[in-house]
Amino acid sequence: VGISPVNIILKLILSVKKEKPPKNIKVVWNGEGEWKITLDVFRDLGIGFAGALAGIYLLLVIETSSFIMPLIIMISIPFTLIGILPGFFILNLIANKPVSGYDNPVFFSATAMIGMIALSGIVVRNAIILIDFIRNSIKEGKELRIALLESGAVRFRPILLTAGTSLLGNVVITLDPIFSGLAWSIIFGIFASTIFTMLFIPIVFNLIYGEKSVKTEK
Repeated sequence: VGISPVNIILKLILSVKKEKPPKNIKVVWNGEGEWKITLDVFRDLGIGFAGALAGIYLLLVIETSSFIMPLIIMISIPFTLIGILPGFFILNLIANKPVSGYDNPVFFSATAMIGMIALSGIVVRNAIILIDFIRNSIKEGKELRIALLESGAVRFRPILLTAGTSLLGNVVITLDPIFSGLAWSIIFGIFASTIFTMLFIPIVFNLIYGEKSVKTEK
């Protein structure tokens, strides 16, 4: 309890490297245990994540009729990692309560990875809301700077409310021992992505397009 088989194997490998066996003894790592299954699962999830990103990009290209705009929108996805990785670390520092004398941490498991994949489709929503408002404001004849400022001011509350409802909806799932990792991934990812999206999407939009480029596009 408190230590996953994967971590036990990693510690065992390190101990074997430090204290090498006699010359007539050879250590061979093999088997179909949890270690190999874990590697296979994360490999498959990584492939699935790449496929999800490709699908999102394709849909956004069709919707925006642009190859650059979807990249701006998808900047929200890497921001989730800023919340997820430190989030799990801080969570285990604060809420890791021992069970029968053993640590009981919340690991970044396969379910947490599934939550991260799900986030790739959730967090782009905020960027889409901002970009859509900016483009509509520009079409109405507003300057780029005004459109960028108004997008944050007008869309801040709706984005905050939708993020809040998503967070509250996942709080209950954190009580489940199996799917808690998934819920915590979504909570940490949405929290960080919402903040950074509101800050950086307008900045990146301005850097890439600029006022002259937007007027030309109009």
